[in-house]
Amino acid sequence: MWRVTFVGQDREKMEPFARELSGEGYRIVVCLPREMTTASANGPSPDAVVVDATSTNGADGLPSLLQAIREAAAAPTIALIEESHLSGCELPRGIDDFLVLPATAAELATRVRQLLRRHAHLEDNNTLCCGDLVLNLATREVFLADRPVTLAYKEYELLRFLLSNRDMVCTRETLLSNVWGYDFYGGTRTVDVHIRRLRSKIEGPGHAFIETVRNVGYRFRRAPHP
Repeated sequence: MWRVTFVGQDREKMEPFARELSGEGYRIVVCLPREMTTASANGPSPDAVVVDATSTNGADGLPSLLQAIREAAAAPTIALIEESHLSGCELPRGIDDFLVLPATAAELATRVRQLLRRHAHLEDNNTLCCGDLVLNLATREVFLADRPVTLAYKEYELLRFLLSNRDMVCTRETLLSNVWGYDFYGGTRTVDVHIRRLRSKIEGPGHAFIETVRNVGYRFRRAPHP
């Protein structure tokens, strides 16, 4: 589970953002700048930091705060800033992304997910992606909206083959040959069972990847279909 720490002088301003991420399953810590070192020492290091740059004192306040954050936690940082701070100046070193206020909590949640994905150092040639679904070929890990998905061995191999051949119709016989092997003596019903299990783990209402092609087989769509 991803851990995100919010740092700023105004806890009340950060609470709506923190609640949004908490509702998505993130572990959240909200602290004042002076509490950053204590929070880091008393628990696991955060995977990302959200800093309220609007509450820093003067032009020198933000760089000093970012330095303190880097010393306390080596994590990518998103800054909440005012639009006036963008004109005619460069963002201080230590900010990996920023969100201009006013902004919604949902916008921040999207930025955090994108930042965590980039920071995971997944190389394009080792990664298969479709929307929020990410399959890391090097580690055999699967993530959906940045949350890990646990798959059995054949479920992973089935997903890998379908995702590698997205938009192509794969017959049940093709899937049996490529995922189970030519020496597999089970029937095509095996494919249907594993597709059903795979769907239960990566799909939900209004969010489907695998399309059933009647009397033929299955197709993994490049864009998730409703």
